[in-house]
Amino acid sequence: MGHPPLEFRDCYLDSPNFRERLKCYEQELERTNKFIKDVIKDGNALISAMRNYSSAVQKFSQTLQSFQFDFIGDTLTDDEINIAESFKEFAELLNEVENERMMMVHNASDLLIKPLESFRKEQIGFTKERKKKFEKDGERFYSLLDRHLHLSSKKKESQLQEADLQVDKERHIFFESSLDYVYQIQEVQESKKFNIVEPVLAFLHSLFISNNLTVELTQDFLPYKQKLQLSLQNTRNHFSSTREEMEELKKRMKEAPQTCKLPGQPTIEGYLYTQEKWALGISWVKYYCQYEKETKTLTMTPMEQKPGAKQGPLDLTLKYCVRRKTESIDKRFCFDIETNERPGTITLQALSEANRRLWMEAMDGKEPIYHSPITKQEEMELNEVGFKFVRKCINVIETKGIKTEGLYRTVGSNIQVQKLLNVFFDPKCPGDVDFHNSDWDIKTITSSLKFYLRNLSEPVMTYRLHKELVSAAKSDNLDYRLGAIHSLVYKLPEKNREMLELLIRHLVNVCEHSKENFMTPSNMGVIFGPTLMRAQEDTVAAMMNIKFQNIVVEILIEHFVKIYSGPPEESAAPPVPPPRVTARRHKPITISKRLLRERTLVYNTSSLDESEGDSDSFSKVWPPGEKPTIIRPPVRPPDPFCRAATPQKTKPDIVVGNAGEIPSSVVASRTRFFETASRKIGSSQGRLPGDES
Repeated sequence: MGHPPLEFRDCYLDSPNFRERLKCYEQELERTNKFIKDVIKDGNALISAMRNYSSAVQKFSQTLQSFQFDFIGDTLTDDEINIAESFKEFAELLNEVENERMMMVHNASDLLIKPLESFRKEQIGFTKERKKKFEKDGERFYSLLDRHLHLSSKKKESQLQEADLQVDKERHIFFESSLDYVYQIQEVQESKKFNIVEPVLAFLHSLFISNNLTVELTQDFLPYKQKLQLSLQNTRNHFSSTREEMEELKKRMKEAPQTCKLPGQPTIEGYLYTQEKWALGISWVKYYCQYEKETKTLTMTPMEQKPGAKQGPLDLTLKYCVRRKTESIDKRFCFDIETNERPGTITLQALSEANRRLWMEAMDGKEPIYHSPITKQEEMELNEVGFKFVRKCINVIETKGIKTEGLYRTVGSNIQVQKLLNVFFDPKCPGDVDFHNSDWDIKTITSSLKFYLRNLSEPVMTYRLHKELVSAAKSDNLDYRLGAIHSLVYKLPEKNREMLELLIRHLVNVCEHSKENFMTPSNMGVIFGPTLMRAQEDTVAAMMNIKFQNIVVEILIEHFVKIYSGPPEESAAPPVPPPRVTARRHKPITISKRLLRERTLVYNTSSLDESEGDSDSFSKVWPPGEKPTIIRPPVRPPDPFCRAATPQKTKPDIVVGNAGEIPSSVVASRTRFFETASRKIGSSQGRLPGDES
């Protein structure tokens, strides 16, 4: 069973249960660190001890086989299952080739040792530094808190206030350290899936393909490597989208730690200033305000009485509360409210930023919507204008830009997106926009479409069906996945189902041009999973389910014809399958269980220097004691460009493409290099008997 997610709100409470779960993560981190050290040690032994090559491979394979991935959440995706089983597959493969005496490439250290050492020192080491800071800040805070609680109440008020401020400061420092540590340890726990496997995969690939005696073995390994590389890339994409959401959640929690508390007092009172407009200008009037949360009653007592008239308290019923944008007013700490008794908006000014947060928390206040040109509630629904907007976007994209490289992945200008949405959703003339105008490029249109769908008041696939859809995507049984999602699609409201069909049909058309735009169903799932589906709550556990949202969209694309040919035969969703007692219906990719074939060893009878000429190579069984000439592969290729820090990602990740394209990962770069090298080596060795050309 995997570890439960560490919620950021638990950092504020710092409960014993939270500490116990955190300890489990720390033990797993230490186990991973020890495992990496073992891999590095055994890898070095394999490189340096060629005489003991066979025993070193055996030990290395045992080390790989002894490790088992732990994971966050209750279910693994198919790609994560492939990754989790990968070390066992590698170990079986190493045992198979133990007696074939392969030569280790001289740059194996760059492929295996350095990336793992870098991950161990930079990621795990950095996490341990975070742990030290967390423990140090916690010890300092609780020590100060103990001394603070023993202070005598007879001390001066100024001393007590100073002590209170110091405790609040240390509490804030400890809370930030706790947030940073929890975020970092979960990030390492998730990212190790590909950061550990990728170097091993690259090392193994170079090990097999660099020796022409194992050509047949390399041919067997390539399909597995490509499928695993795709699983790694898919997992990386899921991780990237999940990390962005978690960073936003972490940022919100850091800026407003009060939201982590238990529900507070229902009533708040204090001084507020109210903006009042007069014929000669604007004035700010001081009121003493009391707010009752249960009845939403705000009582305002004026503190500055007008001459000749005594004003009594004013009772108002709150409708909504929203923070005032800083740039929209020259006063600080302002927020707006609207009441049933008074028309228009009432602008209030709190005494400080912290005081404003408390008032807004009590009033269930909202943050203002930045960069959103859609402000009216009716424009946030699936109405006729919204359908018209989506159809126009799809029409232009499929007419002008369906072959655009990185379609939907490349982001347009925020200014242009706002401009397009403002013009289209103008209440005076909604929908009156010529999308074929040169002002609107494909990036702007795709970004506007995604923005509109993401900012709907309720996602296209609704909050009500969210848990059922995610649960269906988590099933081991592929038939159940498809059947359950098929059934749930027809439980959507009519407008939602119509919009979903319109979008998925478009995404199918996009994926049919994947050779030109490089957008596969998996890529589109990563982009549109968080767009068409959203959890109603913002928690780490919900963020971890984003990868399953992506799978739902991927299934809708791949099985569009079946799903939208009509509702399932039974109106209800298929029953939940019983606990699995047999093997998975969808088996993980494997190479160790393949059918073995007779090997014909190919070797060169000439020396390395003569191999550059026209010397003949031939195929025969390797006699005992006779060894072929070993041809050393070229040196290590340079790291791919994707490792370098870039300000903005402008091109999609490329898994398969031409030789001139930028690789999507270290594995892709080095794989392409060694495949090219092996072809050059093969061509320099001459021809086999029977070849005419």
